[in-house]
Amino acid sequence: MTDRQVSEMTIETLKEFVREIVDEQLKRRQHFRQDERSVEEVLTTMDRIRWTPPPGSPTTLELLREAREQ
Repeated sequence: MTDRQVSEMTIETLKEFVREIVDEQLKRRQHFRQDERSVEEVLTTMDRIRWTPPPGSPTTLELLREAREQ
């Protein structure tokens, strides 16, 4: 497709442009390996690798307020 502004495209040309972009993105996704784990396995892994701050640590909101005040 040549370089054109969207405002210069017809509806059909714009639809074709969008289809091309979507097709390209779908083809790229096919190269990724599908995760064969069950939902339960994924959730268990997420629980295992989650980090919990120690008691008494500032909350995210407190950290944001502190950063904003600096």
